[in-house]
Amino acid sequence: MLIKRRRGWELKESEATPEAVFHGRRRVVQALGAGAILSAGPGFAGPALAQWADPTASLYPAKRNEKYTVKEPLTPEETATTYNNFYEFGTSKSVVKAAQALKTRPWTVKIDGMVEKPIEVAFDELMKAMPVEERLYRHRCVEAWSMKVPWSGFPLKALVDYAKPLGSAKYVEMFTFNDPKMAPGQNSFYPWPYNEGLTMAEATNELTFISTGLYGKPIHKQNGAPLRLTVPWKYGFKSVKSIVRFNFTDKRPKGFWEQLQASEYGFWANVNPEVSHPRWSQAQETDIGTQEKIPTLLFNGYGEYVADLYKGLEKERLWA
Repeated sequence: MLIKRRRGWELKESEATPEAVFHGRRRVVQALGAGAILSAGPGFAGPALAQWADPTASLYPAKRNEKYTVKEPLTPEETATTYNNFYEFGTSKSVVKAAQALKTRPWTVKIDGMVEKPIEVAFDELMKAMPVEERLYRHRCVEAWSMKVPWSGFPLKALVDYAKPLGSAKYVEMFTFNDPKMAPGQNSFYPWPYNEGLTMAEATNELTFISTGLYGKPIHKQNGAPLRLTVPWKYGFKSVKSIVRFNFTDKRPKGFWEQLQASEYGFWANVNPEVSHPRWSQAQETDIGTQEKIPTLLFNGYGEYVADLYKGLEKERLWA
């Protein structure tokens, strides 16, 4: 695959907010030129602009938390945002165009299960209660490719605290949307909606992140807008995109890929170069920014943060 290399991640601090507003206004102008808004009558332009402009755009670029960084250069934005898995919109890596059908407003997040009080909250309101920051993380796909990107968002622990789960809750299960009309891939036989889960200890670990931004701006649709899970020590299929529900439970969730092929994809999915996937080695990975093959690290290099989570679980299938 030919990849155009440029340092797209190097953004001026002033670019993120104006860009979102610019694209919203440009679409309105284009619609006006086509006569769509004019034919709809007075008062249509305002709601149209509200639909396209992101109310959270002023949160980005967020202040970087220097504790979470990478030594290597970041993957160019153009690469990281055009090489994506998003089966809701197709099985190829080229889903950018199709993913633009994703409607991110209005977007409601449901928090239920074993909590003090189940609630539904608009995403834009939820963001007002969350501490937004930027972190640089390595991302490792189970398909043996990797990237290094600047995520913005908030610790999942902040949402756990917001949700007020009961002490008997042992897991949090996350679900993406289910709308086959919007996302044609959901017309397939797969067990939609996409879901994944974490133990409460994993969910409240300091590394576990809910990403709402990328490269100093609101997260791109193909990368999981408006909010996705980011767990950098696990294979990427654990990082469920476009989340609409957080369910706290005492039963271990069975994730999307585990439902499809439990012999290849398990609950834990921690990165380990010494444990091969049934169909390929995990000893190396291809950096999609440089196309170089590099050695894979245990826990994707985050062992100091997470290894203690798995003590006493040696009989569990931790690595697939």
